[in-house]
Amino acid sequence: MNPFWSMSTSSVRKRPDADEKTLSGELRTSPLRASTKKQLPSIPKNAVPITKPASPATSSQSTNGTHASYGPFYLEYSLLAEFTLVVKQKLPGVYVQPSYRSALMWFGVIFIRHGLYQDGVFKFTVYIPDNYPDGDCPRLVFDLPVFHPLVDPLSGELDVKRAFAKWRRNHNHIWQVLMYARRVFYKIDTTSPLNPEAAVLYEKDIQLFKSKVVDSVKLCSSHLFDQPKIEDPYAIVFSPWNPAIHDEAREKMLTQKKPEEQHCKSMHVSGLSWVKPGSVQPFSKEEKTMPT
Repeated sequence: MNPFWSMSTSSVRKRPDADEKTLSGELRTSPLRASTKKQLPSIPKNAVPITKPASPATSSQSTNGTHASYGPFYLEYSLLAEFTLVVKQKLPGVYVQPSYRSALMWFGVIFIRHGLYQDGVFKFTVYIPDNYPDGDCPRLVFDLPVFHPLVDPLSGELDVKRAFAKWRRNHNHIWQVLMYARRVFYKIDTTSPLNPEAAVLYEKDIQLFKSKVVDSVKLCSSHLFDQPKIEDPYAIVFSPWNPAIHDEAREKMLTQKKPEEQHCKSMHVSGLSWVKPGSVQPFSKEEKTMPT
């Protein structure tokens, strides 16, 4: 029997023949049918999720009744699905890694390859609400405040709510936050800025703005090899180039693409036709009969 299904406690027994006979004028009542109820499996007593919401009371206020009782397990599944979507999107120049200590915190880095912030390498941390995906949008904070109209000059937090005023469940995803964080460095928006100085300079003195951007990029690069602010084994750490280690890794990454490219070329050059010449019927290749 499927454990996800359980029969109702009401049972039906066959009546004796004597009980089936009714007196004249008495109405015969039909027995009630056994009803089935779909139930979720019970949570194992010893099962402890990797991530626990910091405030269970907030999670229980979810509109989804199942989320209230299965909050930690549902949250863990949601975050795993979100990270899978991030991997599938393959955002150019954006890399993230969930924290070892809490799945509600992701470490990341953005590489800017052209534009005003060219050569910029900006490390950041994503903070996900403990009632995700029913709460507010995730927060994205740069390790060092970047000189940008939409980045707070003191805290380094990016104005994510500008793009996600209301986080919509099953519609908004974390990969969209990462894509937005990348796009703000290529398309500058100065309306309602968190850094008014950067917004004014971009509008009225672009040369001074570019100079401050270059200084900000250099400052972030000078701290690139610093130890992470948060002690975590999965935090993103950069180290200077070491030929004894990195040359071999680089060679492996470059050689992995060659067999795939050759395989694709061979598929286009050679192959068997499964259509008989002069016919449009598929799988009409003549079979060769072996002599007996």
